[in-house]
Amino acid sequence: MSTGSYYEPIDDHRYKPTAHASGAWDSAEQHFSPLGGLVVHAIDRHLAARLGGVGDGLVLSRISFDILGRPALDECEIRVETIRPGRTIELLEAVVLIADRPVVRARAWLLGSGDTTAVAGGGADALTPPDGLASWPMTETWPGGYIASLDVRPLAPPRPGRTTAWISTGLDLVAGQPTGPLAAYVALLDTANGIAVRQPPTAWMYPNVDLTVHFHRQPEGRWVGLDTSVTFGPTGQGLTSSVLHDLAGPVGRAEQILTVRPLPGADEGP
Repeated sequence: MSTGSYYEPIDDHRYKPTAHASGAWDSAEQHFSPLGGLVVHAIDRHLAARLGGVGDGLVLSRISFDILGRPALDECEIRVETIRPGRTIELLEAVVLIADRPVVRARAWLLGSGDTTAVAGGGADALTPPDGLASWPMTETWPGGYIASLDVRPLAPPRPGRTTAWISTGLDLVAGQPTGPLAAYVALLDTANGIAVRQPPTAWMYPNVDLTVHFHRQPEGRWVGLDTSVTFGPTGQGLTSSVLHDLAGPVGRAEQILTVRPLPGADEGP
């Protein structure tokens, strides 16, 4: 097994996760963060393989993942199809199957790319860069191979429900296959739900059942900046909201809906 990647390719559509992809809630599951990046990687390969270069000049501007079931730490297959073709607007759908059962369904909008520098503006200020920031041992809060693979550098000590941090990894997404910058970026985004915990995961569960990401600019570089807030409601639902950054500034937003419930037998606290 490779020690330098989250996945190993089996064929054009199938991948085997390594121990680095193991989850924080259950080490026998895949953490959704690298799996989300793998879906974008499969979309990139689908676009590159199409005859005639259809899709050239389009950029992925929104991707929404619905997590349909438990993503076991096992071989997965990803199928991509074009739902709405077009020269300036296009919609793709990707389905992840494990043991022939759909576990993730994603839809991605691709929009035409052009020069809008003259009207660009708005959004948050750039974050303090990660150089010189201390790494945070996130493994003290969360188990799993994925969390252990990360370099997490908060701008200030994490607080319950509120953290701004830089995330990076030294691992490849897929062994032996070049990874595009967007796939590598998305492969770290689901970390947001774990950096600003409101309650300890030893007492409460709050996994996300989706991840929706909007980009107003394509990210670059190996660092992902997450300016994240977590809210718990009074009836078992929660929301993780993040402004997304690269080293040059904000690039978009991410939202995750959470199902919040106490662990059986755990002390729920006050």
